[in-house]
Amino acid sequence: MPTIKARSFPGLRQALALTALLAVALPSMAAPMPEEQSPAWILRKQVDNIEIYTAPRAGSGFEAFKAVAILKAPIENVMAVMINPESCEQWVHNCSESYAVGQQDFHDRYAYSVNDMPWPVTDRDYVLRIRTRGEAGSGEIVMDMNATPDIRAQYSSRVRVDHSNTHYRLIPEGEQTRMIWIQHTDPNGALPGWLVNSLIVDIPLKSIQALEALAQQEQYRGYRLDWANDGNLKAVTRSQP
Repeated sequence: MPTIKARSFPGLRQALALTALLAVALPSMAAPMPEEQSPAWILRKQVDNIEIYTAPRAGSGFEAFKAVAILKAPIENVMAVMINPESCEQWVHNCSESYAVGQQDFHDRYAYSVNDMPWPVTDRDYVLRIRTRGEAGSGEIVMDMNATPDIRAQYSSRVRVDHSNTHYRLIPEGEQTRMIWIQHTDPNGALPGWLVNSLIVDIPLKSIQALEALAQQEQYRGYRLDWANDGNLKAVTRSQP
């Protein structure tokens, strides 16, 4: 009954290290992102079970986005994907590399990831702190990812993103999962805001579509959420075959 934890993999997925173009970043000098229910969010696109919203960020030339989706997969499958250190490359659009860095813990871990950018734009890389918590009563799970650029040495061939925040909220709804994904990134370097903002809708849309398909695959079935006596999520475990 192996337990999926960050240390079990050579690289950490929670490096969900979202696409540089939309890795939820929070510039330290910018105002906080809008709350989930804020009227500042404007619906930009709706495709089947996915809605994409954007909102301006005071102090930043880059918009934040919010994606709301109903995934046709149980939360156990979705979490099995989310904690896999290498799954970023399978579902996050433009994520070309991801793995764990430093000491790992299920609730608090670090990951490195790379976002492949179109030539001649330089690839962006991230070092992310990923914190996971869940509450047994509601079954809801929250994951927060924040840029910690100084944890790992920089590469001259890549631009390190130093302001980024991502927030995932996963809510079980029977055999489906409601996902709320809020993100803002300041991709650093010479990258025009209009270019990033033009992609900020399509990237989460494509990523969520890929996540749903991936969570339905056999390799992510047969998992369960393990809860501690105090009601907090402590692990994601694969049942014996």
